[in-house]
Amino acid sequence: MYLKVCPAYKGKIYLSFVQGYRDEDGKVKQKTIKKIGYLDDLKKIYDDPIAHFKEEAKRTNADDITKLIINNLNDKELVLDEKQKNLGYIIIKKIYSELGIDDFLKNKQKNINAKFNINKIFSLLIFSRILSPTSKKETYENKDTYFENFDFSYDDMMRALDYFKDYKEELELLLWNKTKELYKRDISKTYYDCTNYYFEIEYNDNDKFDDNGNLIKSGYRKRGPEKNHRPDPIIEMGLLMDASGIPIAYNLFPGNESEKSSLIPEINRLKNKFNFDRTIVVADRGLNCSDNIIKIAGMSIEDSLKKNGYVYGQSVRGADEEFKQWVLDEKGYKVDEIIDSNVKILFKHKSRIYPKKMYVKRTDKGKTKKGNIKKQSILVDQKQMVYYSQKYANKQKHDRDMMIQKAKDLINNPNKYTKATSYGAANYVKNLSFVGDTGEIADKTNLLLDEEKIKEEEKFDGYYSIVTSEEKLSDIEIRNIYRGLSKIEETFKVTKSELETRPVYVWTSEHIEAHFLTCFISLVIMRLMENKLDNKFSTKAIIKSLKEYKSSKVENDIYMQNNYTKIIQLFNELYNLNLNKKYMTLSKIKKILNF
Repeated sequence: MYLKVCPAYKGKIYLSFVQGYRDEDGKVKQKTIKKIGYLDDLKKIYDDPIAHFKEEAKRTNADDITKLIINNLNDKELVLDEKQKNLGYIIIKKIYSELGIDDFLKNKQKNINAKFNINKIFSLLIFSRILSPTSKKETYENKDTYFENFDFSYDDMMRALDYFKDYKEELELLLWNKTKELYKRDISKTYYDCTNYYFEIEYNDNDKFDDNGNLIKSGYRKRGPEKNHRPDPIIEMGLLMDASGIPIAYNLFPGNESEKSSLIPEINRLKNKFNFDRTIVVADRGLNCSDNIIKIAGMSIEDSLKKNGYVYGQSVRGADEEFKQWVLDEKGYKVDEIIDSNVKILFKHKSRIYPKKMYVKRTDKGKTKKGNIKKQSILVDQKQMVYYSQKYANKQKHDRDMMIQKAKDLINNPNKYTKATSYGAANYVKNLSFVGDTGEIADKTNLLLDEEKIKEEEKFDGYYSIVTSEEKLSDIEIRNIYRGLSKIEETFKVTKSELETRPVYVWTSEHIEAHFLTCFISLVIMRLMENKLDNKFSTKAIIKSLKEYKSSKVENDIYMQNNYTKIIQLFNELYNLNLNKKYMTLSKIKKILNF
């Protein structure tokens, strides 16, 4: 701040305090901080007014200047700039830096021939994926909503994706090494599951072959089984998560591949990569087959995952007759009172150690060049636990009743349905067949409701079975471990809702890989934010607070902060950021952001 002496009305000299500042574009401007008065009037009070106020200007520090400006603002009605800037992203940026992603990319920058700043581009993609997920084009167009100077073109951003896809393996390892101690990562149990992401395109990706016809790389986007039965080509993602609910790693697979085939290769790969010793693999029942179970437990000929354990859900209705009879036999059940979601419930359960005969495929390479596929039986000791849930029983009955109503409508109005549209209801209709080419119902004259099947299913409503290699675990421990799988299912929901990972608006395999990398890192950062707040707030609530914590320009370089919520307050205290100030200068904000 300095004293400004300038001519005023009728040649009189007027004194005022003026502050110089730089606007967002870096241009030097001035602002009158305080009007002092006419020199002639001031001489009646001070011997040398100019010398006096020059000295006062020197003694006034930056904080005092800001207070003077703010006092002036409080004395008048504020006119807010409609173009607000997000300030909540500072929390994401702090964790981004804490993980060492910025330093990693700055080092990579030295080895590439690119004029654009790949760290700036990558950070924009992360900030926007969490706070305002949209297409790459809209992400670029909205870059000015942050205080950062993102000085690159849209073409630069798209070219940078070709570099990012090569950093996946290193970044996964970097995030693991940075967080395993700081966040006390728990890998005694790891959760693995798969999900699909669709693309609004008409055709599958082509596979790449060499001159000899050998497959080099499978195309990612392929039509395959999809829960919502969409016809679009899909990509499959396999995700590994630790017991704390924080993702460890992921991989992408062509959409037409079976998810069961990815489990063992991925666990093998990731154990080697992250140097895991022993882990209990918890997976959905759809991922488990005899081969996978035996390999995980280290009882296969290959002994590929020796000394690991498993916990997985098992269908009661799909089990053999002996198991079904054991489930329905009331002998052995006991009831305990347990806490579930902060509510006391009755837990009816029983368990046993049972030698389970499993059949695995083996290749006999001695008979033919290609080898003959044989089935080999192996006895595996498992702890089998079954429990009854009235809530689950009600859900099963409700879902089945919905399908029965649909089945009755199909029987009465077969012309309305095809193989695709009769999904679910077809299970309860006798004599139902379809025309191969069209999917139409072949014989519409003898359709009957399958009453026997309905009665058989009703017997098992509410029963849920979990099996494990860990014979010493209690039934309650088995249940709690398996219920942790819901965290990975919820994680997939987050990627498809808050992060809006799908539909995917990039087309080349390199850009697809880069897109999922930014989504994965955004997901890790989101889970870390939850962890920092002791998991007391949902992902949705945290994102909402960060998204709504904005700065409004009120006068020259002064910004007023809006929506200082409890979540922002907690992060402010964790990082000691001084975000609790209602007014801040642009230079103060940049200092907080570590410009």
